[in-house]
Amino acid sequence: MSSTAKNDARKLKASRSKPVSRSTRAGLQFPVGRVAKIFKAGKYSSRVSADAPVYLTAVLEYLAAEVLELAGIKARENTKKRIGPIHIKMACTNDEELSKLFEGVTIASGGGKPNI
Repeated sequence: MSSTAKNDARKLKASRSKPVSRSTRAGLQFPVGRVAKIFKAGKYSSRVSADAPVYLTAVLEYLAAEVLELAGIKARENTKKRIGPIHIKMACTNDEELSKLFEGVTIASGGGKPNI
């Protein structure tokens, strides 16, 4: 095998890289592929663009991060190290925008309204 053939083989091998997930490409932790699969299985539309599941996944990840951040603050205020359902409920009810979003939602083991 000549040196040019070896160089061509190396270049070809270098050009083939491992597949990268859409979540990694978008810089997200939530699975874009799973959201896309649910999108298609739900029959919401006859066609789904490639950007729609990425956008929806980013929105879901942002909402989860926001709720967990506020619940963590509530847990710390109550001198707890773990976030429980009551902390999530208090975080959602005390925030104006999240209370509108979770208006008709019941959180299991969230308890009643605290007397604070």
